[in-house]
Amino acid sequence: MTTRYWIGVASREHVKVAETGGFCQFCHGREARVRKLSAGDGVVYYSPRERMGEGALIRAFTAIGRVRPGTVYHAEQSGCFHPWRRDIDYQPTKEAPITPLLGQLSFSRENQNWGWLMRQGFFEITKTDFDTIAVAMEK
Repeated sequence: MTTRYWIGVASREHVKVAETGGFCQFCHGREARVRKLSAGDGVVYYSPRERMGEGALIRAFTAIGRVRPGTVYHAEQSGCFHPWRRDIDYQPTKEAPITPLLGQLSFSRENQNWGWLMRQGFFEITKTDFDTIAVAMEK
């Protein structure tokens, strides 16, 4: 099976919860997104803000990891919220601001409207883009 690479978009606060819990979820826990993932796939999170819809602007890649073997599962986060998740092994990294990388990443290099792509909350990227972001996030 071919390894694929993905960007998920979430607030830094939400990314840190996922990182601590060893899971990923996208677009408020929608099932279809996590079903696209396979074991070994690379996932990087981009955080536009500190908290969902508010807080300080972050505009950085805030976590990176690889999908663990296993299946998609329905988690119980609260009484009325049961997001779909997949387990992931996060790598210890530092955050990497997106601005210095915009000219290097294929999805933003010649696309002044790259922010609209981020609004989707989840999308596939190339291995080269994933590797570029990973290098920028190295400690």
